[in-house]
Amino acid sequence: MDRRTRRWPFAGPPLVLPGMFVRTTMGKVKYLDGVLRLRGRHSGSRSGHALLPVPLCLVVVILVADVLTNQGSQLGPLLIVAPALTSSFAGPRLTGAMGVLAVAGQLLVPVLKGGVLTPGYEIQAAGIAVVSLVLVALSARSDVRERQLERTQNVATEAQAVLMRPLPRRCGSLHIATDYIAAELHAQIGGDLYAAVHTGGATRLVIGDVRGKGLPAIKDSSLLLGAFHSSAYRALSLPRMAVHLGSALTWHWERAADEDPLDAGESFVTALLLDFPDETETVEMITCGHPPPVLLHEDRVATLETGSPGLPLGLVAATEDEYAVDTFAFRTGDILLLYTDGVTETPGPGGAFYPLTERITDCHRPGGPEELVQCIHEDLLRYAQGRLTDDAALVAIQRIR
Repeated sequence: MDRRTRRWPFAGPPLVLPGMFVRTTMGKVKYLDGVLRLRGRHSGSRSGHALLPVPLCLVVVILVADVLTNQGSQLGPLLIVAPALTSSFAGPRLTGAMGVLAVAGQLLVPVLKGGVLTPGYEIQAAGIAVVSLVLVALSARSDVRERQLERTQNVATEAQAVLMRPLPRRCGSLHIATDYIAAELHAQIGGDLYAAVHTGGATRLVIGDVRGKGLPAIKDSSLLLGAFHSSAYRALSLPRMAVHLGSALTWHWERAADEDPLDAGESFVTALLLDFPDETETVEMITCGHPPPVLLHEDRVATLETGSPGLPLGLVAATEDEYAVDTFAFRTGDILLLYTDGVTETPGPGGAFYPLTERITDCHRPGGPEELVQCIHEDLLRYAQGRLTDDAALVAIQRIR
């Protein structure tokens, strides 16, 4: 696997997710030999150690200033700034060490001035010690909570990876690259979904967008993905698959409404269902209210508009007759780009939506699907000035020999 830098919002120990090609708008992640290594604050206390000279210099400056001033001035209480500043970037141990240094400095001031240790200096040193102990306790509590948050995020990372398994880079006669850009911090998946199954001499693929956000959208996504895998391995036709997916969503929402009427509400999923035969250079597609894919053939870019688009899944109780299968040529070397409306509905500085079909021409240069989605990813973030308002998913598929 190529070594590339991707974006990721989590911190923690290495997590093995082979073949995954996912980035989010916060944090960093690197692929190294198929192992996903997550890096965050706790992965490098070196960053905290790099800031340690700052409070040390403050201690020295305060002590020198206190010694050089007259006997009536007392700058020693300002030494409490050193442990307070240390607690903002380091743990309880360094905070406690800086507190000890501040107390020692306060007790050393009268000696350096050529006087004796008076009760006033002792009271000030005791005050610095008490405040330092409070800072150590707060730092320890914050450290425990941050580690608990990291463990929770790591569990969420693995759980979300199980819900939406990464697409294989090679599936039958297809070369696939995916890119998921999460708008929410600490999220990898939301309402956007995709999955692929190779069975019966063809590759079945779905990309969809669930209405809504948060946990309800993730529940609907996981349900739809499970229904897709079961129907794909049963070799259902595309119209029967669409009916099966829509019925699964409808039953799920009706059961949820019966269990808790407060959760009842209208929802639906826009989706594309595609079938790529291994032996013929075509693609069969059913559109369920989803944005049409873009076909890149040689130097031409075309949108695959369907003649009779179907309704979104789960909106109504549909039958097979309501879904028509469209067949398009998909030759060796062609790239088919699938996306969700989080891409085309990303507003720019002037409020205009991202013009995918216009900008994809600049990204369509010699290279595979990975280069295409990477280029669109970077261009999309530049267009949105670094922050998306909705999740966005990209799936680039190239037919190979």
